[in-house]
Amino acid sequence: MQQIVIYTDGAASGNPGPGGYGIVLTCGPYVKELSEGFRLTTNNRMELLAVIKGLEALKNADSDVVIYSDSKYVVDAVEQHWLEGWIKKGFKGKKNPDLWMRFWRVYNQHKVRFQWVKGHDGIPLNEHCDQLATTAAAAPTLIDEGYENQQNDNTLNL
Repeated sequence: MQQIVIYTDGAASGNPGPGGYGIVLTCGPYVKELSEGFRLTTNNRMELLAVIKGLEALKNADSDVVIYSDSKYVVDAVEQHWLEGWIKKGFKGKKNPDLWMRFWRVYNQHKVRFQWVKGHDGIPLNEHCDQLATTAAAAPTLIDEGYENQQNDNTLNL
């Protein structure tokens, strides 16, 4: 089985603000690009959603995957095993539990390794993902329901 390499990036214009993600998946000679824009979200949500969407795009379970991300938020949460503790504590005091649980479900279907890369450091596919994400954020068409519902719930609880 060939290794699948996924480059991801997220962006938000303002934080919160319009946002988007960009993904480049490669496997041998095959390349697939994905991106979407959301009217109101955060950079961290887009970084995480990029990883989720990349993994959800895989057709076969138990794939060997390397994910390149410039998000310490995502990479460290997984590689430092913080996420496991957050799950055990029911995400008490943590943001984005909707996306983290979605991530956890798809992550456990594959053999995944993360590689952190410095953003805006001239890595071609990382730079391309940044372009995809910022372009998607500039013309958002979708609603980040998890984020907007959370904001509405917080407003009601004031």
